[in-house]
Amino acid sequence: MARFHPLRVAAVDRLTDDSVALTFEVPPELRAEYRHAAGQHLALRRFADGAEVRRTYSICSPAPGPEGPGTLRVGVRFIEGGSFSTYALKELQPGHEVEVMTPAGRFTLDPAPGHYAAVVGGSGITPVLSIAATLLAREPGASFCLLRSDRTAASTMFLDEVADLKDRYPDRFQLATVLSQEEQQAGLPSGRLDEERLRQVLPALLPVERIDGWFLCGPLGLVQSAETALRALGVDRTRVHQEIFHVDAAPPRAVGIGGPAHSTVTAQLDGRSGSWAVQDGESVLETVLRNRSDAPYACKGGVCGTCRTFLVSGEIRMDRNFALEPEETEAGYILACQSHPASEKVEVDFDR
Repeated sequence: MARFHPLRVAAVDRLTDDSVALTFEVPPELRAEYRHAAGQHLALRRFADGAEVRRTYSICSPAPGPEGPGTLRVGVRFIEGGSFSTYALKELQPGHEVEVMTPAGRFTLDPAPGHYAAVVGGSGITPVLSIAATLLAREPGASFCLLRSDRTAASTMFLDEVADLKDRYPDRFQLATVLSQEEQQAGLPSGRLDEERLRQVLPALLPVERIDGWFLCGPLGLVQSAETALRALGVDRTRVHQEIFHVDAAPPRAVGIGGPAHSTVTAQLDGRSGSWAVQDGESVLETVLRNRSDAPYACKGGVCGTCRTFLVSGEIRMDRNFALEPEETEAGYILACQSHPASEKVEVDFDR
């Protein structure tokens, strides 16, 4: 089960005018709990004005060895009106403590020989940086191609870290950069990476048909465009992995698509089970949280996958899903934050 622990901030490094990297110290007794795969994320929690605020940020540091990490590093980009990002950029200092959830997420790659590639936009570089660094360090028979899109050079996160990968692995790491709002002297022409352009650029950069795994990360529009382009280029869906950043607020619930008048949710969580009546309009997660504050969640937007649970019985309506692979939904997994009971009894298991 995911758990929060207070971790000390070791460093706050300015990356760009609107982003920072936060480094947390992990004490020896917690290192096993914070062992993570490359590409996973952390939920950070604080309480402001009496309300709990949780935000999810990807780990940018390489995956640790079996002993676990001594430090954890995440990238945070400022979002206008964002409660946690404002706090991180303007108030957080070394020596402060932040409550940090143990790692979660399935946007990962186990190092193996082969050719891999990523298409990222903006802060979508964060988990891919961890994936590429871990892969190249551990697997000499692997190569990685990174196509990244940013507004301007000044807004590009982790410039030095990506340049270091290029210096260390010149024969196995390929980098192509597109700036949407600024011309650059060398490289690809500026402009937005839409589906049509990606269908032209990707085959020119690398042998698309020989790539063993694709990693798409960033804003919804870019990820959808890249996925559609890869499908048009004949790439099998099982080789494409994606993680969405910057999704707009959830759409309003469709009128006339309601559940039964009375529903009960039964949940298995951390070895204990309970059953509770669903209040009007509640999601499965909201029902469980009213009775079990330890239910796992972070974004509540169908993006991070922290609230992933197994549907044991009953029927649900899932509003949207940007976190689970088709294989997971076919196996019976749902996002509790987006799922609403569509039968009188729904049973879920967070422990599977």
